[in-house]
Amino acid sequence: MTDSRAFTPIPATPEALLDEGGHVDGEHLVLGTPYGGPWPDGAEAMVIAAGCFWGVEKLLWNAPGVWTTLPGYAGGVTRWPSYREVCGARTGHTESVLAVFDPAVSDFETLLRLILENHDPTQGDRQGNDIGPQYRSAVFPLNEDQARITAETLESYGPKLAAAGFGPITTEVTPLSQTPTGRFWVAEPFHRGYLEANLMGYCPVHATGVTCG
Repeated sequence: MTDSRAFTPIPATPEALLDEGGHVDGEHLVLGTPYGGPWPDGAEAMVIAAGCFWGVEKLLWNAPGVWTTLPGYAGGVTRWPSYREVCGARTGHTESVLAVFDPAVSDFETLLRLILENHDPTQGDRQGNDIGPQYRSAVFPLNEDQARITAETLESYGPKLAAAGFGPITTEVTPLSQTPTGRFWVAEPFHRGYLEANLMGYCPVHATGVTCG
């Protein structure tokens, strides 16, 4: 039985989930929605990591029902981490993306499967040529439902990956509230919409070709 005290409820406002600054100015470069809210009534959020956050963010902003996306850092010990610190593998954080979405269009499980199918969750502290703990695969559930869905999805996905010749899943699953800082830390503004603003930007998808369904 999962201890419900381990989870931060879905926030009513972005300030309840974002880092201690709470407010993020500007509009999404692709979606045109405000980064810092207000979020639509009924919207939910997720925090996920799957290698370089530029590519993960693009996958999510292109998904139906996604309201906004923010690249950032989660899972480590450093408060207010910088990109340089995270890339130096000194913080314990992994490059992550916060996505706000309409669950009536795309629910958490749908988006989780999208990300799992578009990276290699068996590579440990790397994705392709991107090497280091900041590129590790991770899910940071925000409530019991997300934790349950994540566990069930990974449990069913593991044998499919094994049958295709891949190793065990190494995806970290830690409730966001149980990470050392308990927060998602928003990355520097130049990371937002990076692959839209920089059409020659490098951030390949490392899909295994194995579907979750």
